[in-house]
Amino acid sequence: MAWEGRQHGSRYYTRSRRVSGQVVREYIGTGLIGEMAELEDAKARQKRSKEREAERKVLAELEALEHPLMVYDGMCDALVHTALERAGFHNHRGQWRKRRG
Repeated sequence: MAWEGRQHGSRYYTRSRRVSGQVVREYIGTGLIGEMAELEDAKARQKRSKEREAERKVLAELEALEHPLMVYDGMCDALVHTALERAGFHNHRGQWRKRRG
């Protein structure tokens, strides 16, 4: 999304987009048409930026809620591990097995 110029001084607006993994430049126009397209693209970029910021805030809130649960999960794992070892079990490749004899 940029203004490009030619040797004789005229300028025109283009958009870049991906098609099948390759960047394709699309000619939009000169003058008022190009300026209108530039404003539309700026608004779209601003909207995407606000959406990404809102998404980051939601993810941060979820992580804050998840942290106490992860601590609790770790404590539960340690408690179960200790209880099983005291009951005579051992962890063999992820499986708890009773010790022989």
